[in-house]
Amino acid sequence: MAISKILAKIAPGRLTFGLLRQTMRRIRPDVDIIMDVLKAVTAAQPHSSFAQSLLQQYQERGGLSKKQLEGLYGKAQKVGSIPENKLATLQAIILRKPAKHRSELPASTPLYSKDEDTGKMIIAILDKYPQHKQVLFLRSKYDNNELLSPAEKTELLRLSKLLK
Repeated sequence: MAISKILAKIAPGRLTFGLLRQTMRRIRPDVDIIMDVLKAVTAAQPHSSFAQSLLQQYQERGGLSKKQLEGLYGKAQKVGSIPENKLATLQAIILRKPAKHRSELPASTPLYSKDEDTGKMIIAILDKYPQHKQVLFLRSKYDNNELLSPAEKTELLRLSKLLK
């Protein structure tokens, strides 16, 4: 018997593309700790715009971000009427949410680093032949931090060997 038929008999209506779809089953769906804490905080601090906006966002979206929950937890700790078990549950919900970390920027390095051997070859050639047009052109490229092509580098090597 095919696995999909067995799974269809075990969990009818839960198959999606041949795989079991995992759904969250709450033990007691009528218990909503976040809503209870939000209502308690807004009742204790009715003029708090932060608590009011969190309550509105939770009612509209059905959830809050980790940062928002941490802010709610901070407010809820200051309210003495909220039971400790609800605060502990809220803290557990916060710990379950994934933390977003940004990696540090890499150290900035110069885009182009000059090849000192090439610079020495250019200087040596120009000391002997100061009016050499091709080497003057390559020196201007080198001074402007432009990359020399492999053909230009081999030409410099050839000219430097001719000097020796």
